[in-house]
Parts: sequence; C-alpha cells; structure tokens
Amino acid sequence: MSSDPPHTLKVVTGWLLVGLVVFLGMQWWLREQQQTRFAVQGGVIEIRRAADGHYHWPGTINGRPIDFLVDTGATGTAIPASLARELDLPVGAQVRSSTAGGVVVGFETRADITLQGGVRAERLRITALPALDSPLLGMNVLGRLHWRQRDGVLSIDLTPG
Repeated sequence: MSSDPPHTLKVVTGWLLVGLVVFLGMQWWLREQQQTRFAVQGGVIEIRRAADGHYHWPGTINGRPIDFLVDTGATGTAIPASLARELDLPVGAQVRSSTAGGVVVGFETRADITLQGGVRAERLRITALPALDSPLLGMNVLGRLHWRQRDGVLSIDLTPG
C-alpha cells in the first residue's frame, strides 16, 4: 500500500496554492496602485485618478481612516448617514440636498477632518445623507486650497504665497 496522498487531494492542494498565489498577487498589486495614486513632494500633493475614474484622498474623520472621493461639483463635504452614526457625530438640523439621484433629506453635523498631506479642517460642517455610498470631499474644503487638474492628476499646492 502506497503512502502517497490520493490524487484528488493533490489536485485540490495544487488549486489552493494557485488561488493563494493569485490572491497575494492581487493584494500586492492593489497596495502598489494605492501607493502610486497619492504622493506628497515639496509642498505639493499629487493624486492620480483611480481606475474608477475618480480622485480618492485618504484621510480621517475624528481619527478614523476614511477614503474621500474628491467631488469638485459638490458644494459641501458629505458622508453616509450610517458612518455619521458609527462615529457618533452630533445630529444637527435636517437638510435637503440635491444629488445626481434627486433631492434627498439628511442632517447636518460637524467633525474634524485630516487629509493625508497635512490638510486639516476642524469642526467642519458636513452633510450626512442616508443613501450615500462613500464620503465626498466637497468645495467647502477644496475651495480653501490651490489646486488644478491636468492629465489625470489632481495637484494641490500647499506652499504659502
């Protein structure tokens, strides 16, 4: 009697190893993509457009890591209402917001936002919306900065002057 494992076990083990290599390769690739999308050099932040066609700016709300979608068409910064509840943000006045999907009702709140590269906004007025998929960084933050968009790169100049 042979002490070799059954043929089926060998095939399953081989496929599991192939799957593991593919998974680890994808994780490495995603990490590399994230790192090359965002750079800070000499007082200038450069954010490259992601595969989804948007600019993503990593940051925090009250210390919790958040990936903001940069939205130059949004007047203000907005977050999902569920995230506002998770962060235990204060519930302020009810607000109506015009979105691509129509008018929605949410609430106003305030929080401290820190964006990678050193941009901070303390006690920023934020709109919490019930059906929002991801946090949006609007012109109430972007309007304070010197920025330009060209060839798939959003450049934010933080140097004084």
